[in-house]
Amino acid sequence: MGYCLLQAPPTILVRPHPAFWRFIHGMAVVYLVFLTFLLFQNRDDARQFLKYLHPDLGVQLKERSYGTDCRIYTPEKPNKFSNVYDTLFDEYVVAHTIGWWCKAIMIRNQPFLWALSIAFEFCERSLIHMLPNFNECWWDSFVLDVLICNWFGIWAGMKTVKYFDGKEYNWVGVSQQKSFYGKVRRTLGQFTPSYWDKDEWNALQGPWRFLEVLALGVVILTVEVMGFFLKFVLWIPPLNPLNSYRLAIWWLIANPAIREYNMFLQSSDMNKKLGAFCWMGLSIAIMEILICVKFGRGLFPAPVPKQVILFWSVNIVGLVIFLCGWTYKNYKENKRAGNKKSKTEQSTKKLS
Repeated sequence: MGYCLLQAPPTILVRPHPAFWRFIHGMAVVYLVFLTFLLFQNRDDARQFLKYLHPDLGVQLKERSYGTDCRIYTPEKPNKFSNVYDTLFDEYVVAHTIGWWCKAIMIRNQPFLWALSIAFEFCERSLIHMLPNFNECWWDSFVLDVLICNWFGIWAGMKTVKYFDGKEYNWVGVSQQKSFYGKVRRTLGQFTPSYWDKDEWNALQGPWRFLEVLALGVVILTVEVMGFFLKFVLWIPPLNPLNSYRLAIWWLIANPAIREYNMFLQSSDMNKKLGAFCWMGLSIAIMEILICVKFGRGLFPAPVPKQVILFWSVNIVGLVIFLCGWTYKNYKENKRAGNKKSKTEQSTKKLS
């Protein structure tokens, strides 16, 4: 960690200090090495090894299904709205809200955030046959999650982005502050961004840009889904602090990684390349997938429902047709513009 603090590759983020982000890069390396170590264990040994990190681990979990009784009104129970009450005060409600606030700060683009929010719910519905935890009632998935928790998290996150975007920064040194209050404020200000850019993804700029933004969305959704699978195959309860540690590490990695990826897309430099955090985040995501695939063998005997296969097949085919049509349309427009330009140049030469 000390080596990374001094020698790790720099990133574009400079607050609170470049050394801080080098330290985060070191944490990412340690997490990647830890995942690699787990990958080379068998499933039982990996589960028991985690007991060294927390004594409550190594015990099989009881998976909870949220969609067993989807009634909103239950007259036979003392609490007539017990289903809604139990779901509303579930630990995932707070996690949803805070999680989408963090995503909004990272991505800073409301249409992209809403697309991810809805896509994740479809991912959940598609994986019910594998994880009972994904079995939610319709009002839980699309009302409580999307329209309430996710909306509030996205709204609060975009308000945070707007606040910092319109804020005037004064980075005069601490020693040059005249009052004690000014010194304290300047010291705390060191932990805020030196500048705040709104990430412009421009997903509709062209087919290739659309695919580049889509790739980022797929990676983000994969990381989210893998969190649930890791809990299942490694027997990690939802409230265990290891889940919070993983999310914190991912958030610290994703902040510079998404900024690096956004600058990579916006750069017109022919020699541009992805930053170190992008490659590190991608490596960790792949390692988590490999762990879930290896340790998940035999744990998911239920076949994929036909309606799930049909749904994603139709969407993939539709996406391919859409991109092909879009590419052909751009080709025709560029060809027409080129012909018009050549005719204009020929007319100019004749007149001269």
